[in-house]
Amino acid sequence: MISLDNPAWSSLSGAHRCLAEGNEHVLRYPADVSPFVGVRDWEHPEVWDAILDVFGHGAEVSVSHAEPLLPEGWTPVFSIPGVQLVQTDRLVPRPEPEAVELGAADSAEMLALVERTRPGPFHRRTHEMGRYVGIRREGRLIAMAGERLHPAGWTEISAVAVDEQHRRQGLASRLVLDVAFHVQQRGDRALLHASAGNTAAIAGYEKLGFALRRRLTFGAVRTP
Repeated sequence: MISLDNPAWSSLSGAHRCLAEGNEHVLRYPADVSPFVGVRDWEHPEVWDAILDVFGHGAEVSVSHAEPLLPEGWTPVFSIPGVQLVQTDRLVPRPEPEAVELGAADSAEMLALVERTRPGPFHRRTHEMGRYVGIRREGRLIAMAGERLHPAGWTEISAVAVDEQHRRQGLASRLVLDVAFHVQQRGDRALLHASAGNTAAIAGYEKLGFALRRRLTFGAVRTP
């Protein structure tokens, strides 16, 4: 499962190659798609120059899923403990009858829901990373979930968001299972990333049939 140890690089050099910008050592998504950056090998002697080539000086660069030793002049921006969860045989994916597929026409509503719920990074074109679905009530988008990174053999479920007035109705679980169902139909397996501090969400995912694979760090550094 080496692709899970470096999911951004695996995704950007594979399933998301059409979205990738960069060079042989460093790949990134367009800024309006995702902040995630893929690095082939943090130990390569040319990696820091390769990052500068892609981002330039004074730029903020995601180093999520890695904790590299920074050269002189590079400074940390933030660091948040996280977890990586993967599906187990206990997960029973199923389609959600109430789910509707979301796309470019729904971008403004998706961004508004993310602004209210803060599930993690989500931008104007994030929906291009995979299949996104939502639930509407009286025409208003009140819950959503979708696909983000696509490391080889896996698909990350992300942007799980439910409007505060509609929580505790099982909507998040229903959408996660729907996304996982379509992931499984393609022959992939589902994974999730979450802040280690979000213990309620982690417990919910474990109840559905996900299990902790590893602990990691979500973070960013600034180039000199």
